[in-house]
Amino acid sequence: MRINVQHRNLRSGDELDRWVEEHLLALGDVRRIDEAHVRLESRTESSPPFAVHIHLVTPGQDLVAESSDHTLRAAFTKALTQLREDLASRARRRRRRLKSNAAAPAGRTRGARSR
Repeated sequence: MRINVQHRNLRSGDELDRWVEEHLLALGDVRRIDEAHVRLESRTESSPPFAVHIHLVTPGQDLVAESSDHTLRAAFTKALTQLREDLASRARRRRRRLKSNAAAPAGRTRGARSR
């Protein structure tokens, strides 16, 4: 996985970047992620002052999450939670689809009419 972290109005810190990388790699265990684009922002003129945007490039549909909070880690954790929920939802839909396809009678395809 290739990880691209952008810092806007923030200093890049090794500890923070390592923390972000560890959490994204953990998501890679659930689903293959080709690229991860992360933007960490400090917006001094707004409240809450920290925002995070994560875009994961995956086979099929990409995943995107955005959040903001009063600390950078809290904002990142919220975005990560959104991504985990999206991944779980997609996995549930896939299992349901596979289950319904397996339960269909042989020789009939989904949506086919009998005469």
